[in-house]
Amino acid sequence: MKSDAIERVCVVGSGTMGSQIAMQCALQGLDVRLQDLSEDLLNQAMERNRGHLVRRVEKGRLTQDEMDAALARVRCETDLQKAAEDTDFVIEAVFEKVEVKREVFARLDGICPSHTILATNSSYFGNSMIAPATNRPDRVVNMHFFNPVLIMRLVEVVKGEETSEETIAATVDLVRRIDRVPVVLRKEVPGFLVNRIVMAIRLEAFSLLENGVASFEDIDTACEMGLNHPMGPFKLIDFSGLDISYNAMMEKYSKSNDPADLPPKALQEKVEKGELGRKTGKGFYDYSK
Repeated sequence: MKSDAIERVCVVGSGTMGSQIAMQCALQGLDVRLQDLSEDLLNQAMERNRGHLVRRVEKGRLTQDEMDAALARVRCETDLQKAAEDTDFVIEAVFEKVEVKREVFARLDGICPSHTILATNSSYFGNSMIAPATNRPDRVVNMHFFNPVLIMRLVEVVKGEETSEETIAATVDLVRRIDRVPVVLRKEVPGFLVNRIVMAIRLEAFSLLENGVASFEDIDTACEMGLNHPMGPFKLIDFSGLDISYNAMMEKYSKSNDPADLPPKALQEKVEKGELGRKTGKGFYDYSK
């Protein structure tokens, strides 16, 4: 399938990532179906999107007509059958648990037309862990966006063991069509490109913290002022969610059984307290005010 043959996209999951993926597609003229389990979740997602676009209108980066047209291109559905049955490309953005993703892909495989490409936005799981749940492993791919999707332009496109070259080409073309920049991984590696690099920095930052070398605030300041990073490692993990990193590390440990792959103690303690970052009002930093 060629990108210009893709007319309708379905996004499964209306959280922070899924809602903004849907909106970015709609802003570039695609017809979008956004699916989640309840109308409340979908309404919250669209209100967040509306807020993002209102700010663009206020800054003169978008006209009111363009905003209204983009919002109108997103149709919300609680029924996965209705959302996906006539789509050309599906992007899954559900909870980062491989069993959940496999279940979603198995359902999508039975719903979608035979030509439909099924993409996962997973930041950790290679699509080869998910594709066996379908009868179309050649049309399963990773399409990993970065948070916040409406600002971050990079998308990692990952070729799995059975992903076809045609699927990779169509996904790359679609990324460009929605005004994003693709990078292609020809092999699956845990964490892909960016997160592997970020993880190496993050683990060193935790080591410095736990060994009493410096406070997490000073480590962040060093990375921001010395390396010109927009956010230090602790601000970044607060932003993305401590549970996301914790779950990814535990998944890696479950396969390696190497104690070195266990989450750092400081991270584990935060997760056990429910201090997951900005989304809970507290992580390493306090966001309650």
